Amino acid sequence: MSITWNPWHGCEKISVGCTHCYVYRIDSMHGRDSSIVAKTLNFNLPVKRKRNGDYKVPSGERIYACFSSDFFLDTADPWRPEAWQMMHERQDCHFTIITKRIDRFNVGLPDDWGEGYENVSIGVTIENQDRADYRLPLFKAAPIKHKLIICEPLLGPIELTKHLGHWAELALAGGESGNEARICNYDWVLSLQQQCQLKGIPFHFKQTGAQFQKDGRLYKINRKYQFSQARKAGIDLNFTSE
Repeated sequence: MSITWNPWHGCEKISVGCTHCYVYRIDSMHGRDSSIVAKTLNFNLPVKRKRNGDYKVPSGERIYACFSSDFFLDTADPWRPEAWQMMHERQDCHFTIITKRIDRFNVGLPDDWGEGYENVSIGVTIENQDRADYRLPLFKAAPIKHKLIICEPLLGPIELTKHLGHWAELALAGGESGNEARICNYDWVLSLQQQCQLKGIPFHFKQTGAQFQKDGRLYKINRKYQFSQARKAGIDLNFTSE
């Protein structure tokens, strides 16, 4: 089972992968300014309790954290220590964080972090070669127990070979959704899959995106089919890291 926990909402765009951010897109439909960052009413969701004293979020849950912002956003610096504390308290759950700000990973890191919390996975988003070459060396060096490489939205070919190793538990690729989505070329996805295969790294093709190019033909794919069409490609790799 899994749930989403958004302790704060709102963000600041920092790279080309942010251009058509789904949070901005959804907020605009409701007349909300996504650049305003604020704590949410569910800030303390992981540690909320029922009347009988049990946690509302059951043990064993996978919790996807901060998907309507960035966990390492500077505006959230005052709130992050308490968020870390909640993750430490709920060691019976596993938290997954996706960030474009791995260069701010050490800001406000808990004193007891050490080599990382066993119940926390962190994924770094890389949308093109430039961001891969900037973010991945920082990511590789960071003391994190479970690391995920997120090539989404995939906006061009990426050469990962020089960065890949068993420090990464998974590499994931996916196209961009929404009416303004940029093209995702299947050749780029296949190249990533082949690089992961050579290095023995698990790979997951998550979604095609709204504009998917394959064999020179451009397909416009409805949102409800983008995940299933990616699965039909049958190119996932399930290696076990040594």
